[in-house]
Amino acid sequence: MSTLAERIDDLLPQTQCTRCGYPGCRPYAEAVAAGAADINQCPPGGAATVAALADLVGVPPKPLNPAYGTEAENPTVAVIDEQRCIGCFKCVLACPVDAIIGAAKRMHTVIAAECSGCELCLPPCPVDCIAMVPRPASLPATGTQRELWRRRHTMRQARRSREEQARKDARRQRAPSLQEQARGIDIGAAVARARARRTGGAT
Repeated sequence: MSTLAERIDDLLPQTQCTRCGYPGCRPYAEAVAAGAADINQCPPGGAATVAALADLVGVPPKPLNPAYGTEAENPTVAVIDEQRCIGCFKCVLACPVDAIIGAAKRMHTVIAAECSGCELCLPPCPVDCIAMVPRPASLPATGTQRELWRRRHTMRQARRSREEQARKDARRQRAPSLQEQARGIDIGAAVARARARRTGGAT
């Protein structure tokens, strides 16, 4: 049987936008389930999500809290002006669902069908070459994309965790431990003393 946090998470839009004050939809769901967050902190979900959450947890519905943003009239997706893009890679790192592709110092582009419209790519862009535009009618409805966005976000988190662990392992391999350094110093001192004795010098 699913937990309350899982049932709450199923009602969230899965944009992973962090506007609720949490690093993703699942952490927000866990906070609501624990009573640490209110049900009206999700601007992408808007009034419909607030009402659904209220019904699930058994509390009266309430207006969306404007401190967390306002509900958009229509869904949007990010578009990169490829002529102005300098390939800084910052938008790629910011995208919570890996919807932006491109290598460092190369042009980037947004996969519109996978963009959640979170807007997290906008602040880090140093040349303001990213804009939010109306989501094309040819794309699947946002309500049908929840599982895709949740899965891509989960995969991204797992990949970044592996990359961070790999970096830590590499640093440990490059840097000798303090104990190894101490042994190296002791061995060096012993060699110096032995050479001094052979030459009749003082230690």
